[in-house]
Amino acid sequence: MTNAASVLERQPAKPFLKWVGGKRQLLWAIRERVPKRYSGRYFEPFLGGGAVFFDLMSSPERSPKTAVLADTNARLIRAYKGVRDEVEKVLRSLKDRGRTKDEYYRTRDLDIDAVRSDAEVAAWLIYLNKTGYNGLYRVNSMNRFNVPFGRYEKPGFYDPETLRRCSDALARADIRLEDFEKATAKAKRNDFVYFDPPYVPLSATSSFASYTKGGFDLEEQRRLRDVARSLKKRGVHVLLSNSSAPEVFDLYKSGFTITPVQATRVVNSKASRRGAVTEVLIS
Repeated sequence: MTNAASVLERQPAKPFLKWVGGKRQLLWAIRERVPKRYSGRYFEPFLGGGAVFFDLMSSPERSPKTAVLADTNARLIRAYKGVRDEVEKVLRSLKDRGRTKDEYYRTRDLDIDAVRSDAEVAAWLIYLNKTGYNGLYRVNSMNRFNVPFGRYEKPGFYDPETLRRCSDALARADIRLEDFEKATAKAKRNDFVYFDPPYVPLSATSSFASYTKGGFDLEEQRRLRDVARSLKKRGVHVLLSNSSAPEVFDLYKSGFTITPVQATRVVNSKASRRGAVTEVLIS
């Protein structure tokens, strides 16, 4: 592993995956709401592309000393561990991969859950994420990855500089396959928790719940609200993001501050759902 300080001083790490709902386009608003003084312990239990974590790591004033990064997507968590612990092995696996449609579908059809090495899972996910249609991660009811080929001229899955920077940033992170409630159970006063759950859909046809097999329904949104409320009562700094659906305003109408913000969405299965959209930040 390379020296973390030297890599991060040269240039900040950026997400190595594209992800539905990723926060790179909303970082300007999130930065304004990061607590100026917190304990140095950071929790991000809906990890996804990790844009907020990597952005925090680029800030000398607010960079966490330690981080708990969690998700319920086992392949995603294994990919993060692979990049953190075996980044050179990940790069070797990616270096000579082809960009053809046949290579894509051969890779997609692998029984990746039977692979023992987290580095191989990381290479599999990065390759499909950069080569598949619009950077989607989507599974069917049998947990089979089912995104079609993306037809990019330069998919950019082999990116040594980005992956090495990410590996160094992740050296401070405890990466867990855990539910959001369990992942934040030990958060203490002055810790900072950022929740970026699957959003409440704006319409009956806009829900994207195939990120994991179980989805994330309104009952889960209520449970998240209750966890956030409990953390705030313990003196934890809490920030959440969600859609501007009426249900969100109703859920967080008591004990929270809701701020509408404009975001730009570039990852979606339908072109009509990309572009400027109103979301909310909740604290």
